[in-house]
Amino acid sequence: MAEKKFDWAKFDKSVDLEALQADVEEVEKNGGTGDYPEIPNGQYEVKVEVMELVESKKGDPMLKIWFKILEGDYEGQKIFYYKVMQPQNNNAFGYQLHQNNEMLRGLWDCEYDDVKFTGFEDYADLILDIHEDIDGKFEYLLKKEVDDKGFDQFEIVEVFEVE
Repeated sequence: MAEKKFDWAKFDKSVDLEALQADVEEVEKNGGTGDYPEIPNGQYEVKVEVMELVESKKGDPMLKIWFKILEGDYEGQKIFYYKVMQPQNNNAFGYQLHQNNEMLRGLWDCEYDDVKFTGFEDYADLILDIHEDIDGKFEYLLKKEVDDKGFDQFEIVEVFEVE
């Protein structure tokens, strides 16, 4: 099992809704892309470089995945998947978890029930375990789109075993 970095159990009790919403807006606005060019919608062959549950700048739980593009015009560039979670927002939290769970299932060869949320501490461990299991073994065809509300959407279209 992977080493624990944070005490994620503290998020199971409560999170400040206003701070979380402000953080979501900041992530959507800035995307954490820094000096990287904007990657247009499309399909890209990628590998996972970073995958972990982290604290956002405002202290909220967020799934972070960095994909590195392996070929084409954007070879070597990164696609960033950042999904802040709002456990105190019953309307949004289920959908946010669903998106993250679908991404994790797409990356990992597993049974449906192998990826589930039972608490932030266990979820952080699961994410680290999945990354350890897939690291260097798989590459992916990742579809990147923007929905009608301007939010990035991601889908694993195909999985390739690294030979």
